[in-house]
Amino acid sequence: MKVQFFYLPFILLLLISCKQESPKVSSLVDYQGDETYSVISGGTTVGYLKAHTLGDTIHIDYDYKNNGRGPTMKETIILNTDGFPLQWNITGNTTFGNTVEEQYALSGTAASWTDATGSDSTTAENALWYVNQSGSPYSTILTARSLLKSPDYTADVLPAGKLTLKKMEKTSITVDSTTVDLTTYALSGADINPSYFIADSNQRLFAVISPSFVIVREGFETKEKELRAYAEKYSAERFESLQKTYAHNYGKKVRIANVKIFDPNTLSLSVLSSVLVDGDRIVRIDTPDARGENEVVIDGAGGTLVAGMYEMHAHTGDEDALLNILAGVTSFRDMGNDNAVLEDLIKKIDSGVLAGPRVHRLGFIEGVSDYSANNGILVSSEAEALAALETYHDKGFYGIKLYNSMNGDWAPAIVKKAHEYGMFVCGHVPAFSNANAMLRAGFDEMTHINQTMLGWVLEPEEDTRSLLRLTALKRFPALDLNSPEVQETMDLFVQNKTAMDPTLAIHEVLMKARNGDVWEGTKEFIDHMPPNAQRGFKIALADVASPEDDQAYREGYDKIVETLKMMKDKGIVLIPGTDLGGAFFYHRELELYQQLGYTSAELLKLATYDMAQYLGDEDLGSIAPGKLADFFLIPGNPVEDIKAIKTISMVSRGGTFYYPSEVYPSFGIQAFTPMLKVKE
Repeated sequence: MKVQFFYLPFILLLLISCKQESPKVSSLVDYQGDETYSVISGGTTVGYLKAHTLGDTIHIDYDYKNNGRGPTMKETIILNTDGFPLQWNITGNTTFGNTVEEQYALSGTAASWTDATGSDSTTAENALWYVNQSGSPYSTILTARSLLKSPDYTADVLPAGKLTLKKMEKTSITVDSTTVDLTTYALSGADINPSYFIADSNQRLFAVISPSFVIVREGFETKEKELRAYAEKYSAERFESLQKTYAHNYGKKVRIANVKIFDPNTLSLSVLSSVLVDGDRIVRIDTPDARGENEVVIDGAGGTLVAGMYEMHAHTGDEDALLNILAGVTSFRDMGNDNAVLEDLIKKIDSGVLAGPRVHRLGFIEGVSDYSANNGILVSSEAEALAALETYHDKGFYGIKLYNSMNGDWAPAIVKKAHEYGMFVCGHVPAFSNANAMLRAGFDEMTHINQTMLGWVLEPEEDTRSLLRLTALKRFPALDLNSPEVQETMDLFVQNKTAMDPTLAIHEVLMKARNGDVWEGTKEFIDHMPPNAQRGFKIALADVASPEDDQAYREGYDKIVETLKMMKDKGIVLIPGTDLGGAFFYHRELELYQQLGYTSAELLKLATYDMAQYLGDEDLGSIAPGKLADFFLIPGNPVEDIKAIKTISMVSRGGTFYYPSEVYPSFGIQAFTPMLKVKE
């Protein structure tokens, strides 16, 4: 169910300044005809991108489906003689079904556009590239051709901001007897992180690449892994550079002076104190004015020190690792990943090459089907599922996660074997099964609250491998939570001591986001984001086609909150995680739990001490001598208001110190707090 909203690669695209002339000769004279590309995720072809160029006009057909969902888009782009768009029409549906009707037009000096956030216009003395909201990645090559003619490969764009193109390296790819000379590029400015693509020597698009996703020219699909490696390398190099620049390893003891400390045992703040760190450990808590020889002193200015938090529903990537550290999230529970990529990433984090949280790995086991999530290990029989479990056990994973396309009948045998190994088991409810069956099979934790609630509203033959597992949430308002059916499930949770990982923040976005309205959970930080990232926080995910749909989704969300409150009241343990990339959305996840009856202090304890205990991390979860130095500093009092955790001025991850106000500008994010006073 993952959606990574900070990183919307290939969606926000792209624009540049140049003098417009009346079209005389097509700028596409060298690019006529058809181009076809395969969309590959996790090594599996999941869709296509097709472009047909005739004269000044390009028609694009883009469609892929991974994990039962994906965009379907058609575009028509008309360019002027300099290669800038005069007209751009985009229609279709987004990954989660939201209808797209996007247009851009340039007439003389009048530029106008309509997207999911509304309509706008401006006067453009020079033609500009338009950063589309919902189109395919094909426009990267069109933008690049213009940027290559611009000073410093940089230019202003519409609706706002600048784009910069950077040549990365020259390379080549050979398949059979065909060799293609290539240049790799990074395109930045549209979002928090750059996107990467590859062009051939004729400036035709060859591939769009990311560490987990590739769009590659037809006939070169076998090179997908090799192409993905370029994106992995460039992303790693970027974040290694950020780590070298902004990670402070002082080489001597560090004292955080003049701070109050959150105590999860008393749910209160200490008197003003100072905390002394030596290496990666807390060695002493002293009076606020205590000083020793040869110490670095960080003036906490009367702020609050809180132990590092746990994002319990993460899918770790280098692009979100540093942002989570800056948000006070120093530990992850990874819920499924490309196993080789994750293993390499953890090594880099643990060695200090990259910034990132401590990672607890869950092995992802998915069934083979047309709807498979191409992640982890895919299996087609119970024997293969048990073999996958053995693999994860041998590699040291602490547990496993089962997914939608797996046969639910295999769950009892898998859980039994996992528990014999002392391994933890959680997951989705497999298609054509229900939560009760998984609870009886022995799941230690259920993943996503909708997965449990769907068992109360679906017919046995309905298939949750598709978007139905989201659209059926419109049925929730009719639920009677006191019905025997609902209470049977609740009783199984209580009897089996099964926890719930609800991912409430993602349900808020799925069910309450509307086109043109700022997402509720982003209101405190949206103004700090790059302009085109801000646009992304004003789009509905679901297809809300009528007032009745609007009401059903909103009331369905209220029913989710009511269900979770009932679970909490029954003593069912709730596990805070987002499936949204964590960071700012982790803060929102905790904030939403106030609706369930938690106080701010209880939420701090839940996110820190309770999760450390849940995962068996005895060295983490609180600030005390002998414990690992994972903590963050905020100016305010989070015991009084949990929102105080949204403005962080310093983070320590094992004695490596980060100051968000230093780092955020590298992502195009405006700082939330002033820089602290540090005496070295």
